[in-house]
Amino acid sequence: MDALRIAVVGAGVSGLAAAHRLRVLLGPAAEITVLERSDRIGGVLRTVELAGVPYDVGAEAFLARRPEILALLDELGLREQIVHPTSAAPSVRAGGRTVGLPGGTLLGVPTGAARLDGVLSPAGLAAVAAEPARDLHWEPGGDVALGGLLRDRFGDELADRIADPLLGGVYAGRVDALGLRATIPTLAAALDAGAPSLTAAADAATATPPPASRGIPARESGSERARVAPSGRVSCGLPASAGPVFGALRGGYRVLLDTLAAAAGADMRLGTTVRSLERTPTGWRLTLGPATASEALDVDAVLLAVPAPAVRRLLADVSPTAAAAAGEIELASSVVVALAYREADTASLPSTSGALIAAGEPLSIKGATHSSNKWGHLAAGATDGLVRLRTSLGRFGEAAELQVDDAALVARARADLATLTGITAAPVAVHVQRWGGGLPQYAVGHDDRVRTIENMVAGLPRLAVAGSALHGVGVPACVGTARAAAERVGASLAPLSGRDSRTG
Repeated sequence: MDALRIAVVGAGVSGLAAAHRLRVLLGPAAEITVLERSDRIGGVLRTVELAGVPYDVGAEAFLARRPEILALLDELGLREQIVHPTSAAPSVRAGGRTVGLPGGTLLGVPTGAARLDGVLSPAGLAAVAAEPARDLHWEPGGDVALGGLLRDRFGDELADRIADPLLGGVYAGRVDALGLRATIPTLAAALDAGAPSLTAAADAATATPPPASRGIPARESGSERARVAPSGRVSCGLPASAGPVFGALRGGYRVLLDTLAAAAGADMRLGTTVRSLERTPTGWRLTLGPATASEALDVDAVLLAVPAPAVRRLLADVSPTAAAAAGEIELASSVVVALAYREADTASLPSTSGALIAAGEPLSIKGATHSSNKWGHLAAGATDGLVRLRTSLGRFGEAAELQVDDAALVARARADLATLTGITAAPVAVHVQRWGGGLPQYAVGHDDRVRTIENMVAGLPRLAVAGSALHGVGVPACVGTARAAAERVGASLAPLSGRDSRTG
């Protein structure tokens, strides 16, 4: 009997997690092919050697309380590789000063316990204090730009100095372009439920749920993404007994990526572009490679784990409605500049975990992470005496500003680090990582677009979609959508069970 044949398009963490889950579901006989346009696996996750030490230059951490990532790490035998941040606290650069990141907010939306006096002016504080008493007009089920809502309710300072830098770190976007419902769904749900003010909605969204309702849904909600607690530390609105909020992997994300790839046992075809997708009487045909030397790959099922523009292109003929919805999801480009310094040259480095940069500050970077302070396994004393930092540049709409050579980007990063930390010495090692179109933008109406994509794809036989464009940009959310898509593909192959050599 012929083996089942499945193509997974995309070798980012979503594609690799999907391929691994398909292997578990379908057994060793299934022929799983992973097709990746670039010359490496990992997508926007990448671990490099920065002065000889593994260092992540894409995402650096995951929400350790999300069950998807913990279950996967357990399954792969990687639980012991998890590390957590130190007690170093974050800061924000606003109004020309660097101060502790204020507490008591839900991604910048103040709760009743918010402590904002270190960042906002007296007028800004007065606007926040007055918000609970103002009439709120909210249409249940509606969606608005988060920035516009915050400016209307709290004033520009709150939006620019707190919410924008926090959300810029998550989406590489501006608060004014992000939709409330997809960005902070728990806040939208509280408003739908009748919260009389935005402050009251933030209180409700960050309240500790009763024991019976502490399960975390598939969507990466705002309170799960991150909340800044009154202490200034970041929390997720979950009970303290749930353990540390964030985690990373000793050795970097490549530990997860390499283990997933090996466990999937797939035919990994790098440097391979999927040009088109079409239905056949028995399944799907993918056209691979350049038009002058194309190749056809016939399979029983396809799982797309690629950015939204690629989803749009591949679905254009098989589901124009889904393709159009995917085409409305825009992407932001960014750059990470990672630097290693001699410890003696970093005496002026603050003891914080890093700094976010408020809108309007005369700096090029949008944030800096003091990695050797934030992560114990990267501390100078735990490695080679070097101090490692990373800066991020670029937000949605700023791609042109990144179109300079690496030396110019490094110069910008170093100049801003000198302003923020006083470090002026030359680094001993530098890595510039460009992420062109690296992060999807969750604009107003994002949930409706995703619903359209998923509903249309569900009507096509043995086809599924996954990835960061859907239900959250974090690694746990990507793993969750990947595993769910793999489950759907696996179930759709049941009618072909006569060809399925599963081991049971």
